[in-house]
Amino acid sequence: MRLSGRISENPNELLHREILEPQFSYELKHLLPWYILIEKVMLLEYQRLNLLDKVAVNKIAHLLNQVTEKSLHADPKINMSDICFAIEQYVSQRLRADSASWHMDRSRNDVQACAQVMYARQQLIVQSKELIQLATSVCHLATKTVNIPLPGYTHYQTAQIMTPGFYMAAVSEEILTTLEKLLYVYDNINKCPLGAGAMTGVELGWDRKRMATLLGFNHYTNHALRAVASRDWSLQIASEMANFSVFLSRIFTDFIQWGSSEYQFIDLADQFSGISSAMPQKKNFTILERIRGKTAHISAFYFDFLIAQRNTPFTNLVETSKEAGTFVNTMFSTFNSLIKLVIMVIDNLKFNENRTLEVCKRDFFGGFSLANKLTLHANIPFRSAQVIVGDYIVRVREQKLKPEQTDVRLLEEICIENGYDTKFEDEFLNNCFNVKNDLENKISEGSTNPLQVKKMLVRQSEQLIHLKKEWENREEIVNKAYEELTNQLYDR
Repeated sequence: MRLSGRISENPNELLHREILEPQFSYELKHLLPWYILIEKVMLLEYQRLNLLDKVAVNKIAHLLNQVTEKSLHADPKINMSDICFAIEQYVSQRLRADSASWHMDRSRNDVQACAQVMYARQQLIVQSKELIQLATSVCHLATKTVNIPLPGYTHYQTAQIMTPGFYMAAVSEEILTTLEKLLYVYDNINKCPLGAGAMTGVELGWDRKRMATLLGFNHYTNHALRAVASRDWSLQIASEMANFSVFLSRIFTDFIQWGSSEYQFIDLADQFSGISSAMPQKKNFTILERIRGKTAHISAFYFDFLIAQRNTPFTNLVETSKEAGTFVNTMFSTFNSLIKLVIMVIDNLKFNENRTLEVCKRDFFGGFSLANKLTLHANIPFRSAQVIVGDYIVRVREQKLKPEQTDVRLLEEICIENGYDTKFEDEFLNNCFNVKNDLENKISEGSTNPLQVKKMLVRQSEQLIHLKKEWENREEIVNKAYEELTNQLYDR
């Protein structure tokens, strides 16, 4: 069966080998189920429009059920190495009754756009499950480590005491935010392009709302041109995944630093570690480096999608958008692999409590607290209090004293030097440079105080349960739609 009266030659062999056949194989592997569902929905529309009778519809539906990856082949002579043509020919060649109306008033443009969005939608559901599992693992680690002192750094210098629980609660917050953003993206792209035709609509009275509902969409795309020309679904998804990957790269930069021989804050079991072939004393946390490296790919995919679509006419270049989506599946699989590896690390990460406490006791983390106390209890202006505390820490270090070896008389001398004659009890300083007190002194909501962290984790757990239900609802809507499609097709 000829596919065109306009083109008299088959696709060039190089064109077939380098472009058409790889595209066919990609769509056969990743989009075929969606193409079949779309064909079934349009089949029901042909019946509703009285263009096909029930016998023909049942026959075509039966043939569509037979279409598998093995039954379709890219052939430049027979189907121009196009999967839509291949499906059409597979059915047409096996139809005995006259079904001339089948496949009329339609275009591959909206069919392809619809299949791609359905695939992306399904992938978002898959990725959400991994992120939910990651959030669960992170919350579990945070809960276990909420009371362990951990040095916090600003400008690569020890700054304030936090806890792994506090840090991981921040990670959890980012994951939940990303789940919310991806849920918004899901709802935003979940509009059906079907019925838009090539770009200006179609001539029959297709029930676009019904078609959208049967395919699990929340609505149809209102404007026919936008339905096929706007492929920003890939940009929206890739943007959020790239943003989250950048965040992960920063987390794993901390982990790499914490796992170094200079810090020794964290440890991983030998089965997650590497060795040096030249230096037998070394235990390398190479998995952390590989994960951080993987995060770069997600940003690169986003940039690839962006550049490939940039400066292309909005009046629809389908093949350009196909080329722009070359690495969409690779992005999804890479992101999925990335999250699985992150979960593995989080589930097996151990904090060296003795080492983190040692560093917390070593440095003068209580300076901020002491400056506050000088202002509150001695009525010293805060900036002057900062100067006094800074001077005190410099002189104590010169005497090679540790933070807990406080010198109240020295503090009083420095206060006098700065114009403030005041006296202090020994406990005044002891409370400031005590690791436990340093954590508990922060009482504001969202602070590192273990009680505040526990409150945050409770709220985050509740939010995670809510988001999990929201994602499950989206999946259930799609599954019920496909079930209803089957029921209508076979009058169940």
